Amino acid sequence: MTTLGSFRLTVISTGGTIEKTYQPRSGELRNETSVLDHMLAQLELPEMSIQRTRLMNKDSLDMDTADHAAIAAAALAAAADSDGVVIVHGTDRLAESGAATHRLDVPCAPIVLTGAMRPYELRNTDAMQNLTEALAAVRLLDPGVYVAMHNKVLAFPGVVKDHEAGTFIKPS
Repeated sequence: MTTLGSFRLTVISTGGTIEKTYQPRSGELRNETSVLDHMLAQLELPEMSIQRTRLMNKDSLDMDTADHAAIAAAALAAAADSDGVVIVHGTDRLAESGAATHRLDVPCAPIVLTGAMRPYELRNTDAMQNLTEALAAVRLLDPGVYVAMHNKVLAFPGVVKDHEAGTFIKPS
């Protein structure tokens, strides 16, 4: 865990609702361009060196086992060269990618997954809150795999999406 000095962070983007943008011709929200760089530019992140990895730009409902494996492998590789990793991910299959990452190996640094229930482009969004929480959590957590959203941090394994509440839980 690193708390002083320069913090080397890798941010891996995979798409999901957090990065959906409005397409005026079709009237749809789709994963076509990433808004993550714009989001990060709005934050004051002193003493944080950020390496961005654009792994994919998919709605997580379109992800399959190979995508979860690719995300897990990229996260573990990034953790070996960073003080922490944040993965921006769609919420529908975030738990599958977190579980796949947890199953591979104990990471050398904390890996924190986050996303949003409502896209960044919407006025009533949870995207910026969740990204900010993930960025704070990754600096404070011990090595492991976590989800940070909606004012809580949960450790894998056992994390699931509570569709009714619109957040993540760890059933007892």
